[in-house]
Amino acid sequence: MQPFALKRALDNVRAGSPLVHSITNYVTVNDCANALLAIGASPIMSDEPADVADITSICGGLVLNIGTLNERTIAGMFAAGERAGELGHPIVLDPVGAGASALRTWTAGDLLDKLPVGIVRGNMSEVKALAGAAAATRGVDANPDDAVTEGNLAASAAFVRQLAAKTGAIVAVTGAIDIVADAERAFAVRNGSPLMGRITGAGCMLTCLVAAFAVANPDSPLEATVAAVASMGLAGQQAQARMGGLDGNASFRTYLIDALFRLDGEALEAGARVEELG
Repeated sequence: MQPFALKRALDNVRAGSPLVHSITNYVTVNDCANALLAIGASPIMSDEPADVADITSICGGLVLNIGTLNERTIAGMFAAGERAGELGHPIVLDPVGAGASALRTWTAGDLLDKLPVGIVRGNMSEVKALAGAAAATRGVDANPDDAVTEGNLAASAAFVRQLAAKTGAIVAVTGAIDIVADAERAFAVRNGSPLMGRITGAGCMLTCLVAAFAVANPDSPLEATVAAVASMGLAGQQAQARMGGLDGNASFRTYLIDALFRLDGEALEAGARVEELG
């Protein structure tokens, strides 16, 4: 991927201010809204089934995050997803904790089967659960046995490409090394900070960013997803670099959102560590 594609993707978000409907979990909803605002997008959060079709209709994209499931939010996700599909809006699925319970696994799979999901974003354990090949998950965290490493990177990328081919969706697996792939191409992204695992919501925020980038770059969803993943990872690095001796994970969370707010296309082009895999 040419570096200018990353810059253009972020510039398009800043210029277009895409409106993203996020049905996300109650633990992270505020941070998700602030991350969207920081990157230059606009959030709407609504999960009421009687409300979501109208809300989705005025937005450009939809996030479905299963982190805090209940019957009402599940109904809202399907209603919003059906309307987004009718309108041709990009739908991003975050299968939080898939594999940790039957309800989560079934719901994530049902959403993927019945709605025109364009992008899936999760950790490797969640994505494997979605594919029916999971090791036992550790709550909403990736199982260490599923971690993407330099040693298993090629095999992991092949798995992600296969899932993308099977589902027709772009698949973004995030962790120490991120993999973003469609059926034909796969990219490794090596940006990020280990402190991102010490706050709640880094993945949820990223999923919302992916939707914003997809809305702003409708002709290049794979590149848009890579740019979103690299943007979040680079912001994490910048947030870590800002940490002082008295700072903890709450400060890191604030610095992360600040870094997203200040990130521009030139900085992303200079700092992104993106490699296309063979």
